[in-house]
Amino acid sequence: MSFLGTAVRRAMACRWPVSPLCRVTACCYSTQSTHTTEKSVPYEKTLKQEDDLNGPTKPLPKSADVVVIGGGSLGCQTLYHLCKMGMTNVVLLERDRLTAGTTWHTAGLLWQLRPSDTEVELLAHTRNVVSSELELETGLQTGWIQNGGLFIASNKQRLDEYKRLMSLGKAYGIESYVLSPAETKDLYPLMNVKDLYGTLYVPKDGTMDPAGTCTTLSRASTARGATVIENCPVTGIQVRTDHMGVKRVKAVETAHGTIQTPCVVNCAGVWATKLGKMAGVNVPLVAMHHAYVVTERIEGIQNMPNVRDHDASVYLRLQGDALSVGGYEHNPIFWDDVSDKFAFSLFDLDWDVFMQHIEGAVNRVPALEQTGIKSTVCGPESFTADHKPLMGEAPEVRGFFLGCGFNSAGMMLGGGCGRELAHWIIHGRPEKDMYGYDIRRFHHSLTANNRWIRERSHESYAKNYSVVFPYDEPLASRNMRKDPLHQVLQDQSCVFQERHGWERPGWFNRDGSAPVLDYDYYGAYDVPKNTAYKYNKLLGNEYTFDFPPHHDVIRAECVTCRNAVAVFDMSYFGKFYLTGPDAKKAADWLFTAVVNKAPGSTVYTCMLNKKGGVESDLTVSRLEPGAAHLPLTPESTGDAYYLAIGGGVAQHNWSHIQTALQDQGFRCTLIDHTEDMGMISIQGPKSRELLHEVLDTDLSNDAFPFSTHKIVNAAGHKVRAMRLSFVGEMGWELHVPKESCVPVYHAVMAAGAKHGVCNAGYRAIDSLSIEKGYRHWHADLRPDDTPLEAGLAFTCKMKSSIPFLGREVLEAQKAEGLRRRIVCFTIDEKVPMFGLEAVFRNGVPVGHLRRSEFGFAIDKTIGYGYIRNPDGGVVSPDFIRSGEFTLERMGVTYKATAHLKSPFDPENKRVKGFYSSLQDKTGLHTARM
Repeated sequence: MSFLGTAVRRAMACRWPVSPLCRVTACCYSTQSTHTTEKSVPYEKTLKQEDDLNGPTKPLPKSADVVVIGGGSLGCQTLYHLCKMGMTNVVLLERDRLTAGTTWHTAGLLWQLRPSDTEVELLAHTRNVVSSELELETGLQTGWIQNGGLFIASNKQRLDEYKRLMSLGKAYGIESYVLSPAETKDLYPLMNVKDLYGTLYVPKDGTMDPAGTCTTLSRASTARGATVIENCPVTGIQVRTDHMGVKRVKAVETAHGTIQTPCVVNCAGVWATKLGKMAGVNVPLVAMHHAYVVTERIEGIQNMPNVRDHDASVYLRLQGDALSVGGYEHNPIFWDDVSDKFAFSLFDLDWDVFMQHIEGAVNRVPALEQTGIKSTVCGPESFTADHKPLMGEAPEVRGFFLGCGFNSAGMMLGGGCGRELAHWIIHGRPEKDMYGYDIRRFHHSLTANNRWIRERSHESYAKNYSVVFPYDEPLASRNMRKDPLHQVLQDQSCVFQERHGWERPGWFNRDGSAPVLDYDYYGAYDVPKNTAYKYNKLLGNEYTFDFPPHHDVIRAECVTCRNAVAVFDMSYFGKFYLTGPDAKKAADWLFTAVVNKAPGSTVYTCMLNKKGGVESDLTVSRLEPGAAHLPLTPESTGDAYYLAIGGGVAQHNWSHIQTALQDQGFRCTLIDHTEDMGMISIQGPKSRELLHEVLDTDLSNDAFPFSTHKIVNAAGHKVRAMRLSFVGEMGWELHVPKESCVPVYHAVMAAGAKHGVCNAGYRAIDSLSIEKGYRHWHADLRPDDTPLEAGLAFTCKMKSSIPFLGREVLEAQKAEGLRRRIVCFTIDEKVPMFGLEAVFRNGVPVGHLRRSEFGFAIDKTIGYGYIRNPDGGVVSPDFIRSGEFTLERMGVTYKATAHLKSPFDPENKRVKGFYSSLQDKTGLHTARM
């Protein structure tokens, strides 16, 4: 046995450079004379079987409606929720025993507050399942312990983050308190509080027992008719191709028989990638060593809350009268050669890698310096590119679902995700907004790219305990997808954002170019760290919950767009053509709006799921039939449509459309020309004057009205011009073949020089669009919002008799009245908000902001959020008008004004080109440049 304090001193004395990426063996501090070699989990019971089993624990059925593969937290939770939703012919296959692989050694922590409303809801359901639901149903204890959670803040920014979480928690009724250092000391007497700003205390956080939870879930499932078969490895997945050429799951193969099934759920954890390959499905995750140590007894530690000290990158989990100590390091060890025989095994702990956590733990709880280490726990865990799970139906094979890649959070997210995955399987979509976990959030070009998976997974792991700032961007795997204007804009000091592989313009720096460099792994693994890295420094300057340092730069871009003209590179947009014999039927079914207008029309519309939730908002342009002139026009002898979709969600849209076409049996072709075209948007009062010098067409309101498009010449190049706006001004988009993008862009900028043209990026679009009340999908418009709730009823062809996906739900909702509704709020104080701020009506929490930005034209902070009636009644316009609203930002309350219409240009005159002056009754502030 060794003491933690001795470990720190020895480590500092003989530390040497970290070994290569794939190091597996321990060195320097793995000998018995220095540290314990005892490797065991701190649980009284595990499900490890000492005697070798020969063959499956139960006979295999011939068929099943669903086969869940993997008996860890997610597999057991998914099985349980499938059964609760009425499915009985379901099978769980586990290659060893339940919890084998990763679940059995997990720390089992559950924290209720996260910077995501969806995750707060998922965690709440897990807590309910393990703390009460299962025990009531089975009479068995799961091992839940409610000892509370304590988040440590060593600086102001961290405490601000915790205050944001506290405010969000109020919207969900989660009890939490910001404590002073003195109050923290009273709560946790063994803690060093000398370097603290404060803490966030959540009394009803706790811990779970993996064996107890999974055993109880299994028994509850089998009592409802499910079959759980252990010691039965899967050897193959059979896939068939149907009459439309669609690949579908057919069967699961094992050495002991084959189960015919239309649905497989991949809950195989670290082994999920191998299982995916059996079906031809990419599962973009990596395996890494993840560790904690278990201390000897600590006097006075009993009943203390679990601790997360993010700034020290360490957690302290109460383990009876001891602690488990772990965290996330910048140099984790990758496990490249994933072994199929690694069931209840553990790695030797690499003390050189782990020592940083010991140092942080000893600083936080000094008693640990003289406390022995009882055992080490170093096991495999799966990690993903954005530190979010992989869920949903794989785009490659219908019926192949993912429930893996949980980044060490499989226990705490298991209940909520298991329920959503079960609903996904049965009903085709989850109940909640699960886009952040949906495998379709990643473009198909990335999910098999090993560099992207490895670099991004490393960065996400290393930054797991970093403060979640509003405008942060990744440094790993950048420049994967660049549009034709990338270099031109970089030369003009563009600061780029990354959106699922694409580099898109964020804002334009006044202090020279700031290119994104190759990933340096933050200096780990002997990779030279990037020095004098201007882009990284600009990101660091934005690490604030105040207005960013370049707030005035964003203001200038916005005000120039409002007063004169701005050019936006939106080339990362998805650009699809929908053609074929059933294209008109498909368009009627897919799109909520009437898109079958005359060729040359462009319509803003939504696509819905079966529950009426918005899966997408996009523009659909009807095309003239004719010969192909790609990429601007496809070949078509009948109906054809051009779809323009936000680039970050293009894969999601593609998969949604394909699924709907397959389910309805429509004979259509969906063609992706995203990479073949750029998209240049020219917006502002002087956009018409500028484009008169570039385009060979009449741009008057009569000749080129709003929501129309046509093929024109731009500086000698054929382009598709559309009169649309994402920012609330008169403007046109030019959809340009990629080889013509640079000359067309230069022509636009040259013509705009005398009009005061400027480049502008997506940070400006964020501000301009919220000011006009335009929705951003997956912010104030999500799959769990209907168009009626989102204020987009005008996009729905409810007055027609044309059926469309989700229509019945909207009809019922309209008849019953809205139980929640989106509302615009403004405040007079000049403070930034970013979303997640709690909304109160007459002092009662009724929701939270989804999205917030500063509006420079009206000179106010603007936020949008969905509010409910606390009594469960209808949220009518009168309910909104009659209430007094406040917004809580980091514990401070601000009086808010609620708006039923956009406070900027509510009559929609500017997009139609009706400008009485540059400072009209819209309240445009021109002086604040």
